[in-house]
Amino acid sequence: MSRRWLTPLLAAGVLSLTPAQATTAPPLTLTQQAQRAEVIVRATLGALKTVKEGDVTYQVYPLDVAEVIAGDPATLPQFEGKPALFVLQGTQDLPALTPKQEVIALLYARRLDSPLVGFSQGWYPVQGGKVTAGGPESPITDPAALRDAIRKARGAQ
Repeated sequence: MSRRWLTPLLAAGVLSLTPAQATTAPPLTLTQQAQRAEVIVRATLGALKTVKEGDVTYQVYPLDVAEVIAGDPATLPQFEGKPALFVLQGTQDLPALTPKQEVIALLYARRLDSPLVGFSQGWYPVQGGKVTAGGPESPITDPAALRDAIRKARGAQ
């Protein structure tokens, strides 16, 4: 009878000693990313700002939106009158976010550790007029083709 309560107690003890791990998300296809995104834009990142709200500090990148692919950028967190990415300071495993970087971004509209769909997967930098998206079977390098693939994946959304 004493073993019945010992097993759950030992399991709880072992779990409490396990160190915290970085946030991870399962790999998402482009279709899954597009369907989960609340706002999808082609934009250029503005200068990095640090914003403290209570006990929470964010790295903030204002967005200069060139094209709205889906959703309403006005629903994104705002900074100095512009839609912005609010990334929790210290968040690990994010893609490089560089001021003046042009991107196609698949975003959640609310503040989370990372506003990028799939934690860091909904981020497609445009470099030299090209992107890297899709899988090895059907790579996408043209930003317009990526936009069209995203719209197709969203269907009637």
